[in-house]
Amino acid sequence: MSETGPRVWRVLLVDDHPLFREGLAAAVGLDPEFDVVAQAATGEEALAETARTAPDLVVMDLNLPGQSGIEATRDLLRAHPGIRVLVMTMSEDDDNLLAAIRAGARGYLLKGAVREEILLALRTVCRGGAVFSPHMAERLARLFAAFSGAPAKEAFPTLTAREREILDLLAQGLAYRQIAQRLFVTDKTVRNHVGSIFAKLRVPDRAAAIVRARDAGLGTG
Repeated sequence: MSETGPRVWRVLLVDDHPLFREGLAAAVGLDPEFDVVAQAATGEEALAETARTAPDLVVMDLNLPGQSGIEATRDLLRAHPGIRVLVMTMSEDDDNLLAAIRAGARGYLLKGAVREEILLALRTVCRGGAVFSPHMAERLARLFAAFSGAPAKEAFPTLTAREREILDLLAQGLAYRQIAQRLFVTDKTVRNHVGSIFAKLRVPDRAAAIVRARDAGLGTG
């Protein structure tokens, strides 16, 4: 073992799409610097496999069934603070980018990246650096520059733009049907979004969500 870490880095891949996960495992495994020691399809499996295999690096998707990749990253680093996490996702959403950083991820890479870019990102994160795909790095710079003017956005980094829009309308006092009519979607779509909002904000009901929203400056019309 060298001063900067093991010569062969142990990697855990977390993604709920088996074909993508297997393809990534094959691409990473061909490089002698990396050993893919385990794969997981959910955040819960990721935590179990981390405890079992002790990887140096976890490549984490965000859109996982059950526990989200953000939550899994937070829980994983709380239990194993020495591990490094690299997010690899299809999402270009600003909130997900910020939430991943706040959860402790060392990098944010889009799934369209080519193999050389992926391997470079893995090496960088394994060696203690941080890495973001060029497009996301530009967005990150803009987000940090705009922080002072967007307190509500900063308050709810895990919500998507549509979820925040619905939360804002809830905070204005609109009923689900009124929100559906305003956004030209079905009642069911609104209720699905609301359920996701409740889960992300960890609130039990609409009233609690509205209180959180208004405290953050939403609902003012």
